[in-house]
Amino acid sequence: MDIDDILASVDRPDISSPESTALDHQLLTRFWVAERSVPELLPWPAALMDRMMERVRQQIETIEDLAAASSDPSSTISSDKTPNASNSTLKLSILQTDLSRTQYLLRSLLRQRLSKLTKHSMHYLLSTTSVPPTPPPPSQTPSSRTNQTQPEDSIPFPDDPPPRTCTLSPAEISYLHTHQTLLARHFGSSFLSSFPPQLRRLDDNAGGTSMLQGPDTKEVVFVRCLAEEVPIVAPPGDGIDEEVVGETMRMGDVWVVRWEGIKRAWERGDVEIL
Repeated sequence: MDIDDILASVDRPDISSPESTALDHQLLTRFWVAERSVPELLPWPAALMDRMMERVRQQIETIEDLAAASSDPSSTISSDKTPNASNSTLKLSILQTDLSRTQYLLRSLLRQRLSKLTKHSMHYLLSTTSVPPTPPPPSQTPSSRTNQTQPEDSIPFPDDPPPRTCTLSPAEISYLHTHQTLLARHFGSSFLSSFPPQLRRLDDNAGGTSMLQGPDTKEVVFVRCLAEEVPIVAPPGDGIDEEVVGETMRMGDVWVVRWEGIKRAWERGDVEIL
């Protein structure tokens, strides 16, 4: 029995073909590598993840059916059918190994995204709403502001549906809002309640210094060029008023570049993160 036929048999009842299954696994692996390499959170691949989770569910059901059939005393196979029993055991072992490989990629991918969400929670939470929370009006008396202003007042409530620029999944948005709200309440009960009202917000930018810290897009990544030509772009900032196009990568080149200079090329599929 061919191993590819065993792995593809899980998807034969589904509308997806073995070729699309192999392609999706390759896409998942590439996205996992990119997510671990780049400094910021990549857009959630909803369609790909839905297909992978459906295949995992089907594969688990198939493994459970095979395991139940092999352990059923009423289905004892006679000695003249030993080769069939060996094939069944081999098929079960291969499917379990393939399932473990896919589950490892999914768990590692989700843990990496949760790590980025936790590290820059307020930064990503603000991307889920188009109307950030506003501080209380200064017309209130100091005593009323002392009683009313709390750290969780600076936590925005995500839009439904979220903005198009949001790169998070619905489950990640829910987790992020709950996590940041609990964190703000903990900070408030621990030490922020003793601060002046104007210093209790978690998104304070008084004095020109913002408390919100986002990912460092100037970190370098290893990339391989997949297109004929890919220019390296330097976005505005650090004394540069306009976007500057630098050197050009050729197909097959492997470079070490800043993520901000190659981000749009990755979104177009012109480069691959290594």
